[in-house]
Amino acid sequence: MYLTGKLTIFPNADNVYMHGTPAQQLFSRARRDFSHGCIRLEDPPRLAEWVLRHQPEWTRARIDAAMSGGTPVQVNLKVKLAVLILYDTVSVDSKGVLHFAEDYDGHDAKLEEPLRKGYPYPRQP
Repeated sequence: MYLTGKLTIFPNADNVYMHGTPAQQLFSRARRDFSHGCIRLEDPPRLAEWVLRHQPEWTRARIDAAMSGGTPVQVNLKVKLAVLILYDTVSVDSKGVLHFAEDYDGHDAKLEEPLRKGYPYPRQP
């Protein structure tokens, strides 16, 4: 993980980053697709605190200092952390009610054809 400014970098093939934003008012909107592929964080230092919870030397003060410095700081995690990024347009709440969301990126259309063909489903590399 790298701490720099308001950006948290985790290695991934798609160059997706998590970052803060000066446009905090966007978090109050229902539609949240404003980052063009990146993930906006409402409170980047708080996420860093949680990620670094097994490394007590990384206090909030130290995190804030690293994030406000001019040079990126690489922090190697002592405990591996899986980062899963999910894109879903359908969910079921705790009461069993089905909810549909708009598919802003058009992934559902790409998924329809292989699903229509049935099992076995193709695997992506």
